[in-house]
Amino acid sequence: MRLPTEWHRLWAFAARSLIVNRRNVFAVFEMLFWPAVAILSVGLLTRFLHLDADTVSFILIGAVSMNTIQIAQLDLSYSLLYDVWSRSLKHAFIAPVRLAHLILGAGLVGLMRGFFIFVVMGVVSQILFGMELGRPGVTGLVLFLAGLFLNAAIIGMLVLLLVLRFGHRAEVAAWAFSYLVFLICGLYYPVTVLPQGVQQVAWLLPLTHFLDYFRQFYGFPASSAHPLLYGFSQSLLYLALSYLGLGLVLHRARSRGTLLKLSS
Repeated sequence: MRLPTEWHRLWAFAARSLIVNRRNVFAVFEMLFWPAVAILSVGLLTRFLHLDADTVSFILIGAVSMNTIQIAQLDLSYSLLYDVWSRSLKHAFIAPVRLAHLILGAGLVGLMRGFFIFVVMGVVSQILFGMELGRPGVTGLVLFLAGLFLNAAIIGMLVLLLVLRFGHRAEVAAWAFSYLVFLICGLYYPVTVLPQGVQQVAWLLPLTHFLDYFRQFYGFPASSAHPLLYGFSQSLLYLALSYLGLGLVLHRARSRGTLLKLSS
């Protein structure tokens, strides 16, 4: 295995995502408009409710996290959806590339876009609503961002799995998966307000632990002694399972001719 060759294959998918985003004005609009609406609407709601500074931060952290993950996972999710829409899915796998090239290449662009949104929303939150995003320090921010990007990768890979399995019918999953996770993980509220059974499910989601970790810097004690340990261990486990599942579904799609059907 030659590293330059592997890098070129990885960069091919990254370059494609960059070109699509650069030429598609709606992709840029989507990246900026919805996060702006989210942070302003949530921030203004906290003003109306006259919440204290730490509670405002609790809620805004949820808004920043949601949009960072949503934007970061889109490039990975759309990496195959674009091929399905253009009836060219088979061409993506005729080339001598592996799933890892697609995931890492498209995921790299998603990571950059997610980081940009995280910074922009953090700055807006601090200027307009007084949230001190830098309170956890550089280490805390890096660990939290790593957790958000791992969650984005998991969601994106699950969407790819559904695309290969169900084709056009999986289009809605690019958004639905994210919002289902956000609903359960305590985006704007502590998971303790959820029904007991749902709480148990929430603690099986790594994002719950990362939010729990980050919010302790804003006056909300962590519910577990080791939120980062649980968050990263769950993330790595789910990433491995998602990759294995994606490889299995791709193998079946090739053997059943699904790739050809989605390309005609």
